[in-house]
Amino acid sequence: MANLLLEIGLEEVPAHIVTPSMKQLADKTAAFLAEHLLAYTSLTAYSTPRRLAVYVTGLPDKQADTVEEVKGPAKKIALDENDNWSKAAQGFVRGQGLTTEDITFKEIKGIEYVYVKKETKGLATKDVLKGLKDVITSLTFPVTMQWANHDFAYIRPIHWIVALYDSEVIPFDVVDVETGRESRGHRFLGAQVRFDHADEYLTKLADQFVIADPEKRKQMIVDQIETIAQANDWRIDLDEDLLEEVNNLVEYPTAFVGDFEDKYLSIPEEILVTSMKEHQRYFDVRNADGELLPHFISARNGNADMIDNVIKGNQKVLTARLEDAEFFYNEDKKLTIEQCVEKLKNVTFHEKIGSVYEKMQRTAVDARIIGETVGLTEEELTDLQRAAEIYKFDLVTNMVGEFPELQGIMGEKYALLQGESPAVAQAIREHYMPISADGALPESAIGAVLAIADKLDSLQSFFAVGMVPSGSNDPYALRRQSYGIIRILADKRWYFPFAQIQEQIEGRINSESAMFGLQLDVGQEQVAEFLKGRLRQFLMSQNTRHDVIEAVLGSPQGDISMLFEAAQLLRSHLGDTDFKPSMEALTRVINLAKKAELDEEDIDVTLFENKSESDLYEAVTAVENQFAQQTLEENYQKLVGLRPLIEDFFNQTMVMVEDEQIRRNRFALLNKIAKMSLAVASLDALITK
Repeated sequence: MANLLLEIGLEEVPAHIVTPSMKQLADKTAAFLAEHLLAYTSLTAYSTPRRLAVYVTGLPDKQADTVEEVKGPAKKIALDENDNWSKAAQGFVRGQGLTTEDITFKEIKGIEYVYVKKETKGLATKDVLKGLKDVITSLTFPVTMQWANHDFAYIRPIHWIVALYDSEVIPFDVVDVETGRESRGHRFLGAQVRFDHADEYLTKLADQFVIADPEKRKQMIVDQIETIAQANDWRIDLDEDLLEEVNNLVEYPTAFVGDFEDKYLSIPEEILVTSMKEHQRYFDVRNADGELLPHFISARNGNADMIDNVIKGNQKVLTARLEDAEFFYNEDKKLTIEQCVEKLKNVTFHEKIGSVYEKMQRTAVDARIIGETVGLTEEELTDLQRAAEIYKFDLVTNMVGEFPELQGIMGEKYALLQGESPAVAQAIREHYMPISADGALPESAIGAVLAIADKLDSLQSFFAVGMVPSGSNDPYALRRQSYGIIRILADKRWYFPFAQIQEQIEGRINSESAMFGLQLDVGQEQVAEFLKGRLRQFLMSQNTRHDVIEAVLGSPQGDISMLFEAAQLLRSHLGDTDFKPSMEALTRVINLAKKAELDEEDIDVTLFENKSESDLYEAVTAVENQFAQQTLEENYQKLVGLRPLIEDFFNQTMVMVEDEQIRRNRFALLNKIAKMSLAVASLDALITK
């Protein structure tokens, strides 16, 4: 048994790419070893901003020998009329490195075929591992670069490659960089490192101020920050994303504390935190009550030597940023909301769609229609109207220009400063939500409606000008916005008849398209299908069975919120003992009703020929009379309750009789059941085996 070390030495890799690249190297190395029949005991990946590495233990000296049965031509082709081996048989065994003496026959589905056993001796592991070159060159990255005169593109230039099989170098090269046993320590504190054996990797790098294990490095940062926090009775909320980023910026971390002047605490804390976190990669510091303090914590890439100079430099940079932020904030307070809204007339949302101001005008229409549909109060509708009139105003403020990630957040702050109601201000912030697939949702009803309206306008507008996402191409994040609509509706469970809402919006926008800058004459059916695709995605994320999703989406139900309820209902009943027979009975009814292709027809009770028809009719009528007033669960239970009567009906009644009147009468009865069943879901799509 032997161990493998592979390290790729690079220029500094962007922090957000380090961890995914490390995992990719580990996965591709594991796949390479499996493909080449090399078992191993463990595989561990390491990374810093300047290196990606894998360490594999327990590799054998050679590949496992393999015995493979190879199928050849049929016997009738392999032998001629004199039972001599044909050219086809001889060519087949020659290609396998064998002779005709190795041939056996096996019968498959009544036909005999030639078979041979091909034994392959395993190659020496050290020779197989030369193929790791392909692992290195196969790594993919979101951005790449070329250097020198090479055509090869990579995340950053490769400066060294360590490839050791125990103490032996595995020889290969990538873009003129030959493998060896030399690596490099910390850029400023360390020196060149020579590994005599693969097992020396972590210890020898640590001697040169490189902590290659990212988990150990991260724990060092956490421990150092916790020590500082305890010594000062501070509270440090370690944002996981920021911690990951800081960890991938350093090879040898040393945490430190910096300060800024108290006067900057008068700036809204969102601005301070954003300045520290997004631009400087600092952790904010709070007291035990959660109040922001004039300090920050970060980690340098090095030891504690000359740390005071490092702190002073970081304080100087942060102070400059906070000076800018304070200036922008004070300047923004001089602006009125009306001035900002007026400026939006000259801000382009998209060249094919129009200005941000026109988008706000359309969104106000959407919001009003949606708000009325979902049942907002008059007071809420008034606040919603005001929010929709101004909700993008902060886009032209200095602060959002400097910190785009604060859009909406600053809108809420500035709206409150200028006397807008808390409900309006909150909706301005919430209309961006959710900002990611699993991001927080709007809490207020007004914010949720405005968020839906804004996203729906983007969908309708881009589809109207033919800018429909295709494949992975979605530059305006329409999939994310659509998924956001679905998530909000799943959370609020409002009555939301999408086709009806869409029709109202189209009518209003198209009647005054000059005001709104756009016609919605095309693409709107595609919008509905696109939204349905995101609904499918959402249901899949809820571990909904494929056939249940098809049953829900195949329903003629127009209210999106009822589709969530239907999926939940079916999921909850899949394990019921009567689920299978009940769905089979209702599916039989639905299939017959589809064949009949009847419109709504009256049922003539005088045409009934047996008690099973009368009993089923009475039960169906009772269910039908209560159907509109009952919950989906109650309607489902009533339909399931019809099963014995349906089965009795089919046992005693021939539907396809020659008498047209009687036949149509029976179809009409089944059609009533089918319509109510399909109102729950397309139950005929369910798999009951």
